[in-house]
Amino acid sequence: MKLHHFFVLYVFFLLFANTIAFGETVIPIPGPPSVSAKSYVLEDFKTGQIIAESKADQKVAPASITKLMTAYIVFSELKRGNLHLEDQVLISEHAWKTGGSRTFIEVNTRIPVEILIKGMVIQSGNDASVALAEHIAGTEEVFAAIMNQQAQKLGMTGSHFMNSTGLPSDNHYVTARDISTLTRAIIQDFPEYYGWFSQESFTYNNITQYNRDTLLKRDPSVDGLKTGYTKAAGYCLVSSAKREDMRLISVVMGSKSPQSRANEALALLNYGFRFYETNNIYSALEPITNALVRRGAEKEIPLGVAHDLAVVLPRGQWKKLSSAIQVTSPIIAPIKKGEELGAITVKFKSDLILERPLIALTTIPEGSRWQKMSDWVSSFFSKETP
Repeated sequence: MKLHHFFVLYVFFLLFANTIAFGETVIPIPGPPSVSAKSYVLEDFKTGQIIAESKADQKVAPASITKLMTAYIVFSELKRGNLHLEDQVLISEHAWKTGGSRTFIEVNTRIPVEILIKGMVIQSGNDASVALAEHIAGTEEVFAAIMNQQAQKLGMTGSHFMNSTGLPSDNHYVTARDISTLTRAIIQDFPEYYGWFSQESFTYNNITQYNRDTLLKRDPSVDGLKTGYTKAAGYCLVSSAKREDMRLISVVMGSKSPQSRANEALALLNYGFRFYETNNIYSALEPITNALVRRGAEKEIPLGVAHDLAVVLPRGQWKKLSSAIQVTSPIIAPIKKGEELGAITVKFKSDLILERPLIALTTIPEGSRWQKMSDWVSSFFSKETP
């Protein structure tokens, strides 16, 4: 079968002017803020589009940002039913002795999984991270192998893990782009556990420790996720914030101080919210167009997209957006709901920004003998052969 140009639909969203205007003063949309970190990414959560980046694919030491992958695997095990929040974890000497930031768990004690997760996520406890890794995989080495398998599944092609904590180790590295991908997956796949990343303090063993993410107090729209620091990594911060219907993710790797990582992350978030916006072009499973059907019980079938089709663009520039629809021709029954029958492409100016399949929104069975004969006659006189 071939793809036939069914029609081209130009979508005009004139929400604002092409630039942001205050009175008679027209202000062009600026470039991203100056960031001194080794690398960074600013990503729109809904679409996965990158708004701003610098050295996003450079391999860097992740420090405790590593614990985002540890958390992803723990959450996955919870969701599969292989792990439960109330499960008791026996603390090994290896976990107890792990240096760096700690939850202060005691060797040979049994601690619920939920406590260890909070210790890892809120306090950045290395001991809690190792205890969870050992409970799931037996050893931290085996857990690291699971981390790398999961990284490949998520498309984190520039990252490699050697431990569950982010303590310095040869061949342990990530990229800012990969961490943004991982962060998006955590928020998307595990909304039921995401709230722990915004908790400002946690008390265990009569010791209260505070979340090192200072943005949680500085900006109420920020609701996570993780800080990190080692001498090799510098000061790192992964943040997410939601304002109205737009959520952004910022990843700042290798800043010079705790203050600079927070300031740079907030500057990126403010930039994204101020100058960009996310809007749906088409909603999931809603008809976009109808296509002719041959030999079917129905003459036409509605086509749409499986998921919301959204894009993020500079504010006021929706007028430069266009979409083109291509439909497979001929479409011959029977047709199953969800079957791919074409494609939709979206361009900003002349640049292709996304392409998605068009799917059948209903099932159409093969038509009766009379319906098929009628189609044949119609095709014959229109000089088409179905």
